[in-house]
Amino acid sequence: MERQVTLPLTEALARSLRAGDRVLVTGTIYTSRDAGHKRMCETLAKGEPLPFDPRDATIYYVGPTPAKPGQVIGSAGPTTSGRMDAYAPTLMSVGARGMIGKGARLPEVVDAMKKYGGVYFGAVGGAGALLARCIKKCELVAYGDLGAEALRKLYVEDMPLVVVIDSEGRNLYEEGRAAYLKERDA
Repeated sequence: MERQVTLPLTEALARSLRAGDRVLVTGTIYTSRDAGHKRMCETLAKGEPLPFDPRDATIYYVGPTPAKPGQVIGSAGPTTSGRMDAYAPTLMSVGARGMIGKGARLPEVVDAMKKYGGVYFGAVGGAGALLARCIKKCELVAYGDLGAEALRKLYVEDMPLVVVIDSEGRNLYEEGRAAYLKERDA
């Protein structure tokens, strides 16, 4: 099923999505990778506010390349999500709800998704130049010293993603593998 999804990713919207849904996402997302996630969790541990409002936020695990003249952003393909698994439950506990990346997630992340109504969207690896076309605005928010891993605010239009893990813990990677093995063994 293909759906138009307009952010922010409220709990009701997140809980309406199902593993396997193809979505076109429009709205504000934030970028961060492992160094940025570590810094955000250290900030929260000190009792300090994050440099953005995490409520109903979607975070894209990407370290975009520099923009060429006339471009909003350079190539913006997803990075391996497992690098953020140590930090994702903490960010979900303060309201972040959506994650965009590639690859499997740890059970602790899936448990947090079920608890807080989170969704993990998969983006196609190797398609960073094409995904960048969906990014209409890019603004540095914090951690500029981290370069590509800085926290950025993006506005995207019709970004093509797939719901890989939904808020009930259904996992397209696991379901797809099971369906393949069943068909293969039949």
